[in-house]
Amino acid sequence: MAEHVLIETSAGVLTITLNRPEKKNALTRAMYQAMADGIDAADADPDVRCVLIQAEGDMFTAGNDLADFAAVNRGDESANAAREKGNPLLNALERAKTPIVAAVNGRAVGVGVTMLLHCDLVYVSEDALLTTPFVNLALVPEAASSMLLPARIGHARAFAMFVLGEAVDAKKAEAWGIANAVVPAAELRAKARAAAEAVAARAPASVAATKALMRRPAEPIAVRYEEEGRLFAAQLKSPEAAEAFAAFAEKRAPDFSKVRAQEPA
Repeated sequence: MAEHVLIETSAGVLTITLNRPEKKNALTRAMYQAMADGIDAADADPDVRCVLIQAEGDMFTAGNDLADFAAVNRGDESANAAREKGNPLLNALERAKTPIVAAVNGRAVGVGVTMLLHCDLVYVSEDALLTTPFVNLALVPEAASSMLLPARIGHARAFAMFVLGEAVDAKKAEAWGIANAVVPAAELRAKARAAAEAVAARAPASVAATKALMRRPAEPIAVRYEEEGRLFAAQLKSPEAAEAFAAFAEKRAPDFSKVRAQEPA
């Protein structure tokens, strides 16, 4: 899947470009792994002092490829085995030492939003629209976002995003502190690149120490990752999720009225 995630390094910046525009940059397991490998490579290379994440096409990412989720729900052994190993991108973001800059063009869905909470600088295009419709798919938030997003924007706003799937436009993302700035689409990459190079030009040990201090304490984030992962895995195999995925494939609204409610595991 190298063609779906492009990685290049120059001027101290490792750039990760999502390159699956024909599928709205929906993320597959292979793409998650490629992104994780890029972040880990940045941490291991002293000449890399910043990571930049961007995307081709008119959409940052549609989130996880639902075909992968549906395979887990059906009980596909290989899909289940991969899922049990955890999401490699989320694990890489949690342990990342190198500063990360994101350039968000157009829509960002699900993990396309929650990953931003682990980035150090975020720039969004004027047409950006952020949504976290986990409950719409009978799932739960991930990437420790159930802790990080309320801390960033407040419980009420985060609950509306998670449970009602309410969208956040570029201006709100900036005002609420999810993004640093709103940038015209034509200038987005240049702005994010300039920021990444500015970070890369700073004293690397000082920058790394500052990021580490700002992310402490790390233990609660790691614990939340684990708890969310357990609940996410349970919901992914639930009858609710089966109905949500079927409705998505059939382009209809899900009907959960006939699905017996399950108590959280």
